[in-house]
Amino acid sequence: MSLYMSQIAYTPEHLKALTQQPEDRTEAIRAIGQKLGCQLVSFYYSFGEYDGVTVFEAPNETAMTAVLLAALGAGHIRAIKTTQLLAPKDAVEAMRQAGGAGFKAPGGNR
Repeated sequence: MSLYMSQIAYTPEHLKALTQQPEDRTEAIRAIGQKLGCQLVSFYYSFGEYDGVTVFEAPNETAMTAVLLAALGAGHIRAIKTTQLLAPKDAVEAMRQAGGAGFKAPGGNR
């Protein structure tokens, strides 16, 4: 299973609704993930460009995309940025493989 981090930006209307009726959305997020074959690892609210961050474990990109589309379809999210995460051992293996590829930049520089 792969890990996916999604940064979520809510619509102004949703932020207003949350201030008028505060709600912890963790269980709702967990439930939609489970329904679509994914497991919520963590969910945090954040400040800045994005209002929240989720990390899901998903069996494949299709399942993770289904979670994102379901969330977007509800209409309370204005933007999502998703990044697949690599465990350090997987990143090191990718580095090892890349190092042996012998790819050269244009002009012969490596």
